[in-house]
Amino acid sequence: MRSNKRQNPSGEGASLWLKLGAAAALLFLHIPLLLIFLYSFTTDQSAYTFPPPGLTLKWIPQAIANPAMQDALGLTLRVAFLATFAALILGTLAAAAVYRYDFFGKEAISFILVLPLALPGIVTGIAMRSAISLMQIPFSFWTIVIGHATFCVVTVYNNVLARFRRTSGSMIEASMDLGANSFQTFWHVVFPNIATALLAGAILAFSLSFDEVIVTTFTAGNQQTLPIWIYSQMLKPRNRPITNVTAMLVVLITALPILFAQRLTAKSAGAEEEKS
Repeated sequence: MRSNKRQNPSGEGASLWLKLGAAAALLFLHIPLLLIFLYSFTTDQSAYTFPPPGLTLKWIPQAIANPAMQDALGLTLRVAFLATFAALILGTLAAAAVYRYDFFGKEAISFILVLPLALPGIVTGIAMRSAISLMQIPFSFWTIVIGHATFCVVTVYNNVLARFRRTSGSMIEASMDLGANSFQTFWHVVFPNIATALLAGAILAFSLSFDEVIVTTFTAGNQQTLPIWIYSQMLKPRNRPITNVTAMLVVLITALPILFAQRLTAKSAGAEEEKS
């Protein structure tokens, strides 16, 4: 009996629409970044005209030599390094505890650890500001570090926990059976296996902290990190080229480490698949 149903297409049409949709999404995300790069070199100081009337490099040295920008950059780097350091310690310990031990509330703790990154930034910022105010802690450099560490821990925790789950527990047991103490087992067996995960998590945590705006707004007090400084400069039209140059530097500082971390994680995963 002959079927009246039409045969399904080969999928070439669907594949074409998928490629076009992916290209449109990439353009939507990256054209604004390209415009920032373009207007970092415009000769027009106060207005956005397309195409730019001319191109110049004079804004780059002016942006780098700006004292307010230098202070904001220094504060941002110090906060990012300390928040990343705290995240490495706390995230690694939390991942080891969740992986190695079974205890009451294990799933709840895992959920709570991931929650600060899953929640909208404004919710995390309000919660942090309320907690700091209730404890009567003055808003300072350290309150920014605490605020950033809450979501930086998540990136380290997720990376290290995933690596632990791909690591054979028999290696640790063999090390202990051969007489190694806890520190020796960690240094010679555990650390080499999670080193790339730690590095990738640290890079991602640093990048998140470096360009954080919302949580910083609620925890910084009167201090200005670089993203907040950039935001404040948007209200000053005559400083737009300098602001664009600074934004371009932020994009480069955050995008390149994230790309490196992604390549590192993919390479480590490929090496583990080849071993297995």
